[in-house]
Amino acid sequence: MKQYWAAKLRHPGAILLFRMGDFYEIFFDDAVEAAPIMGVTLTSRPMRDGRQPMCGVPHHAWQGYVGKLLRAGKKVVICDQVDEPAGGGHSGVVRREITRVLTPGTVVDDAYLEPGISNWLVAAWSRGAESGLAACDVSTGELMLCQLPLDQLQSEIDRLAPAELLQPPAIDSYRFDPERGRQRLADQLEVRFAASIGAEESPLAIGAAGVILEYLQHNQVPVEPGLFRIRTYSPDATMQLDAPTVRNLELPALLQLVDRTCTPIGARRLRRWIWAPLRDAEAIEMRLGAVSELSKGGRTALRTALGEVGDLERLVGRAARGLASPRELVALRRSLEAVPAVSAAGATAASLLLRQLAAAIKPDPTLADELARALAEDPPAVMRDGGAIRPAYDAELDRIQEASSAAREWISSLEQVERERTGIKSLKVGYNRVFGYYIEVSHANVELIPDDYIRKQTLTGAERYLTPELKEKEAIVLNALQDRVDRELEILRELQRRVAHAAPDLLSCAAAIGELDALASLAETGADLGWVRPGVSTGLRLAIEGGRHPMVEASLGREDFVPNDTVLDPSREQIVVLTGPNMAGKSTYLRQVALIVLLAQSGSLVPACSASIGLVDRVFTRVGAHDDLAAGMSTFMVEMTETANILNHASPSSLVVLDEVGRGTSTYDGVSIAQAVVEHIHDSPRLGCRTLFATHYHELTALADRLARVRNERVEVAEEGGSIRFLHRVVAGGADRSYGIHVAALAGLPPQLIARAREVLAELERQRPLEPVEQQLALPLVDDEVRQELSTIELDGLSPLEALQKLYELRARLRGT
Repeated sequence: MKQYWAAKLRHPGAILLFRMGDFYEIFFDDAVEAAPIMGVTLTSRPMRDGRQPMCGVPHHAWQGYVGKLLRAGKKVVICDQVDEPAGGGHSGVVRREITRVLTPGTVVDDAYLEPGISNWLVAAWSRGAESGLAACDVSTGELMLCQLPLDQLQSEIDRLAPAELLQPPAIDSYRFDPERGRQRLADQLEVRFAASIGAEESPLAIGAAGVILEYLQHNQVPVEPGLFRIRTYSPDATMQLDAPTVRNLELPALLQLVDRTCTPIGARRLRRWIWAPLRDAEAIEMRLGAVSELSKGGRTALRTALGEVGDLERLVGRAARGLASPRELVALRRSLEAVPAVSAAGATAASLLLRQLAAAIKPDPTLADELARALAEDPPAVMRDGGAIRPAYDAELDRIQEASSAAREWISSLEQVERERTGIKSLKVGYNRVFGYYIEVSHANVELIPDDYIRKQTLTGAERYLTPELKEKEAIVLNALQDRVDRELEILRELQRRVAHAAPDLLSCAAAIGELDALASLAETGADLGWVRPGVSTGLRLAIEGGRHPMVEASLGREDFVPNDTVLDPSREQIVVLTGPNMAGKSTYLRQVALIVLLAQSGSLVPACSASIGLVDRVFTRVGAHDDLAAGMSTFMVEMTETANILNHASPSSLVVLDEVGRGTSTYDGVSIAQAVVEHIHDSPRLGCRTLFATHYHELTALADRLARVRNERVEVAEEGGSIRFLHRVVAGGADRSYGIHVAALAGLPPQLIARAREVLAELERQRPLEPVEQQLALPLVDDEVRQELSTIELDGLSPLEALQKLYELRARLRGT
């Protein structure tokens, strides 16, 4: 227990697995917490203070149980026996030490990692209006630094989706001090000057990087210069996608559709591209040129070569840290042997990007040859019995093997030799786990025993003996296995040191391979699905001809999907008010435009006949209805909060997609809010963003008559008697009805209910026909006081909700209510 508490005090917040014989035991509160997560029985054992909770798992199966704890966000400490238990009844306590510290953000074992997803450990903090962030994937050796405005921090954290997040107050704020960070970068990674990694203007990011390095050191993760690629990135280089947009556009489903990668490295890179599309037209065109060329041919040889590479990034990372198994080193060797073919496949391309990436892939034949000479082709999964190293690779290992073989041969021939020497025909040579090798002679032949026999054990009808030479050969045989394993481990450590020495070049090579794989994947997808290369410009005009929703088309089939055109131009056609019945395809149309933009700026071909994309800095979406009860927010409050976020952060270069704003409240409230949002987007000089605004409030179509850059479009339906048929075509003009009752009928509501709904609607329309909203609100302004107040309001200084509140207040005063 003294050993246990010494280990526990070093990592008080972790779950401690304490080796006791064949089990890892977990005690006290750790056991109460861990048992249900691991799916094992919580029991107890007697201790000084009575019975205490405990549970345990077999030592040979610990990884599976630890994986469950890590996926639950727990930190795990492994405390192992580092001495063999003493024999002969000795009661001394076996020495134990912490051998591994595992946290969700620092693991490198494949058992705990998703092949296609980066495993980010993120540190983040803020000071004033600025924030700093550092993200480290220990398994691939990446360390990224970013300083950004505080209001963008959460979006960046959401994009990275960290396995583990370090931020105040869980981490003391003083640990983020930039000076501490500079010192740690210098001491641990030999980065003496922030300018060398592009971070001279990013002190808060430096502070966050210091926290990452301190955390890695505390958790016994090797931190050496060659194992990390460090870079600083700007949030303005890529498009930030907030959580609602990622959810509304179903980016995981999009990634699943376009991911045809051949390596885990490429899968991780492609995911990063989709979640952070580029904002630089030249960089986008470079990607598009490479993808377009590969889509027309030449990718087969590249993809074949890529298929042999494996996860070079993570294999190098594990080997360089001394954690690779013999089989992982063999996989590394095979990856290195495949590298030249990948480089050759891209070297002759017309695309400058493809040639640059091919040139960055530098094979290391010397290391590959060394691994091939050293390692057995199919080594054992564990080192218990040896056999990982080829014969003739190491003289000392061969000597151990030869001595063992010679001793075994001598022992196997001993029985016949001793029978002939002693004349005892029944003499036997055997082996017992307790007593070792022996010569057994029956009591009847005791007179024939040679003088050099030493009595070892007496049986009922026989005596067992040994000789000095047999004892010597026995020691050779019994020690040979451990000697062999020990020597093989020394060889493996030396091989892993060689990998560590080559790690910087190997990791750069792996990064280039990942990019080539991602480009080839996009090319394969585009060619397979009949997508086209978009044009991307620094202007703001967005024109799509025959656009299609990628996932819906994949589900329905190309022949059953109805394509549609889109034009958005801030100077003339800034806002499209899209009307039409529910289920007619408005949401599909909205999403497909946003997805085409995201694909284009990721460097992908797009599902359209043609597409011209004026650069988009951010895509914002407000689609669908959902609540957040845990945060105390109703569906309508979530809708208003998301809308407010868009209006507060969009810019003239943004693409805004709004679906059914205002439907979560009463008709008049909802239509008023919807109209005010459209007017605000149109009139605010800070916005002017390209906007698709879908609504079932057909009254809003009147806005196009007085707002110059608003255009009406509708999803066309065909009326056939008392029913409607969805055509899924977007055409010019607005709908004059909501078709809600028609859709209810299509949904299968009882006919008598539908008939009654039509009667109620007719009565309501006779009593109070709904007029266009601008007619309801544009009442004669005869009150001078109200007129004066209107003229002094600073519209750009009001938030959307404040503007709505002021609008309601003025209307109430005009109506005398």
